[in-house]
Amino acid sequence: MLNIIDIVALIWFSVLWGGYTLYAKRRAKVVSCLSFEMRRKRNHWMQQMLKRDNKMADVGLISTLERNVTFFASSCLLILAGLLTVLTSSERLSVMLSGLIPWSMQTETQIQIKILLLAFIYVFAFFQFTWSLRQYGFCGVLIGAAPDGRAMPAEEQETYANRAAKVIDQAGHSFNYGLRAVYFSLAALTWFIDNILFIAATVVVLLVLKHREFHSKVLKSLQQC
Repeated sequence: MLNIIDIVALIWFSVLWGGYTLYAKRRAKVVSCLSFEMRRKRNHWMQQMLKRDNKMADVGLISTLERNVTFFASSCLLILAGLLTVLTSSERLSVMLSGLIPWSMQTETQIQIKILLLAFIYVFAFFQFTWSLRQYGFCGVLIGAAPDGRAMPAEEQETYANRAAKVIDQAGHSFNYGLRAVYFSLAALTWFIDNILFIAATVVVLLVLKHREFHSKVLKSLQQC
């Protein structure tokens, strides 16, 4: 079974992943970040969409977003298939790791738990990606059903645009949750090498995500648009 340090590392991983998710969600409500700026841009997009006669460009953008999400969802299924295959060969994997990393002796049970952790992460990511995909589909319906904004009162136009942008925003959040899971899965991979490295890698992934969300050059460019 897992030793004390392994259990601490697993709890550390779970707390940092869940804690950062809550932190980013709450922080986005009070400071400018990627989520905040993209919400503003999506709202402006929907306002412009209502004023266009031909909405093929908007439908094309939604289709592009769906293709991006589909790629990640399909990749999750392939990775899960690989992990389940490796799970049946955990004994050979344990022997191989013992040869490659002699200072880190791991039992077959420990290897299986670590593989199951990765499988759980990619199952979670798959559900997030497919939910994001469905929500983009909902937005496509909203674009198709959009009335002529030029004939609408300004208040009704703003309300429709806000609600449509909210659907796209939720789809973007689901995609972000899935992508964040993929990032943290890279940290979980280091658990096969060393539990201390696993703890450190989790911190590194969190710092990378925080920098990109709140301090990246892309964010500064979005703020100026």
